[in-house]
Amino acid sequence: MEAPDTSAETNPPMATAEKRSGGAVIPHRAKWHQQLVATLIFVLVRTLAATVRFKLDDQCGIFSEVPKEKLIFSIWHNRLVLALILYRHYISRRDRSRRMAAMVSASKDGGMLTRVLELFRVEPVRGSSSRRGAQALREMAAWGERGLDLAITPDGPRGPRYVVQHGAIATAQLTGLAIIPVSYRVKWKIELKTWDRFQIPLPFCLCEITTAPAIRVPREASEVEYEALRKKLEDDMRRITRD
Repeated sequence: MEAPDTSAETNPPMATAEKRSGGAVIPHRAKWHQQLVATLIFVLVRTLAATVRFKLDDQCGIFSEVPKEKLIFSIWHNRLVLALILYRHYISRRDRSRRMAAMVSASKDGGMLTRVLELFRVEPVRGSSSRRGAQALREMAAWGERGLDLAITPDGPRGPRYVVQHGAIATAQLTGLAIIPVSYRVKWKIELKTWDRFQIPLPFCLCEITTAPAIRVPREASEVEYEALRKKLEDDMRRITRD
């Protein structure tokens, strides 16, 4: 779930992304071995989640009851393992008609993650801050108009860690949907030596989930208001985050 870039699509894409002759980036599709790995990840995450205990501090007041309005969920890149489980546990399990779209990188690795999302019944939108950013933003907005919730990792796909990029605010401004900051803490975990210190929860851990009040971005927000709201989202996300 990546944060889309709002810059023009004339920016040169990374070498790992495919291109049409016109210059448009074609997202990589998952190959057979990536689909196999994606299925394994899906099974492992579902199995892990069955052992996890959840504790909720719902400061936004929307997880206690399923909200009627559609929302943008913002969660750090290093907490993706349980992100879809949280949505299923608190939202879609209570309302079977509820669906979500999420941002995934257009890179080769993104092809595998796309398949993981599909297994979780999440609509993947291919793009990030370095590939298909503007097009991905429009696709996210389109899914929002169709009545889906949206999910973004505001510091993805490359960081810096815990620094909110512009994608989440741009998506909220374009769609009119409120942003819900979400984070969680698990004490029993493996922390990888990646840019985001990616967290892999261990079985039978306690997952302490915290949300912050909703953030709304006016469609006619000035540059000053836009930056103030980006900073507020970053501050709120950091406030509810404990490593």
